[in-house]
Amino acid sequence: MRTCNDRRNHLCGCEQPWFELGSKKRVPGGGSMKVLRNSLVLFYLLAPTFLPAAESGEQLFGAHCSRCHTTAEIEKRVRNDWAGRTANLLFERTRSTMPGEAPGSLADSDYLTLLEYMFAVAGVQRAGEALTIGSLDRFVVQLRSASASQPEEIPWSTTHGELNANRYSPADQITADNANQLEIAWRWKAGNIGPLAEIRNVSNPIMRHGQLFLGAGTTRNIVSLDAQTGQLLWLWRPDEGERFQQAARKSSGMGVGYWEGEDGRRRVITVTPGYFLVSLNAATGLPDPEFGAGGWVDLTQGLRRAGSRKLDIGLNAPPLIVGDVIVVGSAHAVSFRPPSMRNVKGDVRGFDARTGELLWTFHTIPESDEAGYETWHDDSARYTGNASVWAPLSADEKLGLVYLPIESATGDRYGGDRHGENLYANSLVALDVRTGKKRWHYQLIHHDIWDWDTPTAPVLTDLPDGRQLVVQPTKQAFAYVFDRQTGEPVWPIIERPVPQTDVPGEWTSPTQPIPTKPAPFDQQGILQDDLIDYTPEIRRAVDALTSNMRLGPLFTPPSLANADDGTVGTLSAPYSTGGANFEGSGYDPESGVIFIPSQSRTNLLALEHVPEESDIRYIAGASNQLRIMDLPIIKPPWGRITAIDLLTGDHLWSIANGDTPEEVLNNPALRGVDLPRTGKQTRAGIVVTKTLLFAGEGFGGDPVFRAHDKKTGEIIAEIAIPATQSSPPSTYMVNGRQYIVMTVADGKSPAELIALSLPRSIE
Repeated sequence: MRTCNDRRNHLCGCEQPWFELGSKKRVPGGGSMKVLRNSLVLFYLLAPTFLPAAESGEQLFGAHCSRCHTTAEIEKRVRNDWAGRTANLLFERTRSTMPGEAPGSLADSDYLTLLEYMFAVAGVQRAGEALTIGSLDRFVVQLRSASASQPEEIPWSTTHGELNANRYSPADQITADNANQLEIAWRWKAGNIGPLAEIRNVSNPIMRHGQLFLGAGTTRNIVSLDAQTGQLLWLWRPDEGERFQQAARKSSGMGVGYWEGEDGRRRVITVTPGYFLVSLNAATGLPDPEFGAGGWVDLTQGLRRAGSRKLDIGLNAPPLIVGDVIVVGSAHAVSFRPPSMRNVKGDVRGFDARTGELLWTFHTIPESDEAGYETWHDDSARYTGNASVWAPLSADEKLGLVYLPIESATGDRYGGDRHGENLYANSLVALDVRTGKKRWHYQLIHHDIWDWDTPTAPVLTDLPDGRQLVVQPTKQAFAYVFDRQTGEPVWPIIERPVPQTDVPGEWTSPTQPIPTKPAPFDQQGILQDDLIDYTPEIRRAVDALTSNMRLGPLFTPPSLANADDGTVGTLSAPYSTGGANFEGSGYDPESGVIFIPSQSRTNLLALEHVPEESDIRYIAGASNQLRIMDLPIIKPPWGRITAIDLLTGDHLWSIANGDTPEEVLNNPALRGVDLPRTGKQTRAGIVVTKTLLFAGEGFGGDPVFRAHDKKTGEIIAEIAIPATQSSPPSTYMVNGRQYIVMTVADGKSPAELIALSLPRSIE
């Protein structure tokens, strides 16, 4: 192993290797783990090709310094060690020690350029004159004072920003006046992270102390990048062997968790596809030897399994760390056509962030001696599974509460084996984060047979009038609003009669909880007037397509694909992916307004009997996207963003998100039809700042990122990006510079991470 050339005089005084290949270790459950730290091999594979040395200071730094140093480290060392000293001293130190393998080998002009770059990174006051050899001994390193509105660092600490899941940042450097000047600051491509290139990556980067952390690749490698440059700092690769091959959820995941102890320990917390909980040293990427078994905790231990059925469990969402407690949910394979009515239960657990010790377990499907068991008729809670928390979580650390958005029980479209309301499936549940005891709950759907899981992190809102609420956006396009301490609805939620089933063996609740406020934020149910009718020919085609389908209001149940009345299923909306989904909503604490992105799609809920495939009497049949003349049959907007005033419960505005697709504009069936802006049937990611609302179009949309006026929804700026936004965007500030980062994907090439920022000349 080779280290920096001069350990005594090195700028940072470190013994940091410029090339080091981590050891290979066995991990619990089989397989192996590899860590590649500051690897020159990986850096050249994954980073852009270096340009000639005469280029900018940033490129010089990347070529000659980044093997040992991050920009965040340089910032701290210049500010802490060199403030008040003359620049010639730092120049000489840099020239005599850098590059590590050949000190003094660069031209003096290159060392001057590097010095300028280091001063810019550290926030050193500059008069505008270029540094020269002759001026160095007269230039005293003086720091710019940090303004209250532009602190040196504003983190993005969880997948949705903070524990409150507001997707909000107080950063205000990017404004309505300059948003149109946003440009790509850096790009990081994950094409070489395997075993296969991941076309779509939804991992939402978090940022702490100048480092970005996210997942990459189907095996869920965890990477750390320099938040200012995109330089790869380390990569951790889990090799889970057979556990990965059997995993229910293979992907880069939705992000990672982060824990910082009072003793200064910093840990990145992840759940692997094979369902291990792993704690990594944030500085090195190495598993924490004091956590679990060498950094690993086997999450399959202690599960309430389903007899002989193959274990069906994993997790895409990151764990949430509240104080010193890691809260972990689970996910299962899609349950449209499950092989059995039996499955593992989706219990939620809390672990000690220091040791990995199990602290508590909350049963999302109650045991026979627990409250809620009576809502499972005929003891069906004994064998029914799922009811997991696969979506991101949120928490109020002061109240000591963590909020669980719980999904539906086994069988997404048929519940004949689990009659009853089925607590705590499809509920919002508040737990004491220290004990796992339930404080309150509210079931949002009784006996779900539409696959309308509770899909996204509850949004904890501190209103301008002092009220503390929790808002749960849903697939069914309602936003349910509660007092987050007591669980009391802010506006009445009324149990209203809903259509009933005629499917043999099925059970439906006679009523469902319908909020009086806010109004729905997207299409609910399908009636004839909800279908496109731009021309008489289109209307006749739609009528012909749907003539043998059942239509009805929200909560019209699924029906048989070969019903006695000649129908082939129930045409339904919202779609099984919403409405809203895991990408999350944004909240502006200054105005009390929540922004909810959503999509409008239709489902055909058709049930069929396939005894050779499942022991459930009916499972979901085909549910293709219904189109005529290459057009969606539901009226637009097909994608939208809705602003809701939480002080009053009223909608302020709703806009179509995305321009009308080219294939619609150029469709011959629409010749002569003046269409409004339709938006796209995609799931957008948004982020809110002190100044603006930012939104992409989501996977499948156009490669454009927009800034909106928060008060009106008006588009302020449109920024071209290399491909469409894939992960929800994050924003943070490092060294006084605001960045917006997101993964982008075009559906064909490997996904990449991009960072947008303003040109340095106008910050």
